[in-house]
Amino acid sequence: MSEQKNSKELPACPVETTLTLIGDKWKVLILRDLMPGTKRFGELKKSIGSVSQKVLTAQLRTMEESGLISRKVYAEVPPKVEYSLTALGQSLRPILDSMQNWGEEYKASLR
Repeated sequence: MSEQKNSKELPACPVETTLTLIGDKWKVLILRDLMPGTKRFGELKKSIGSVSQKVLTAQLRTMEESGLISRKVYAEVPPKVEYSLTALGQSLRPILDSMQNWGEEYKASLR
């Protein structure tokens, strides 16, 4: 997909654009788990928990198409695939940090 085509398909509202790219529960958890560094598919599935293989695969593909993550396949048997955040994906760190801080404050307010 070209960048021009992507920008035409995205909502006009910047908040809605962000939610379109990372608004899914699994996408945010994938971003969280890739922030520290590269992970293999099995590591992601295990760290995320209850996500199915089919859903995780679909989310990873969508995030790769959006330019948030990169996928590296090694020519081995069995195939080895690693996922990592691109610079664009890393630029979401302040948003995830803010979400974490807000969640911690909310939980503290309930005590």
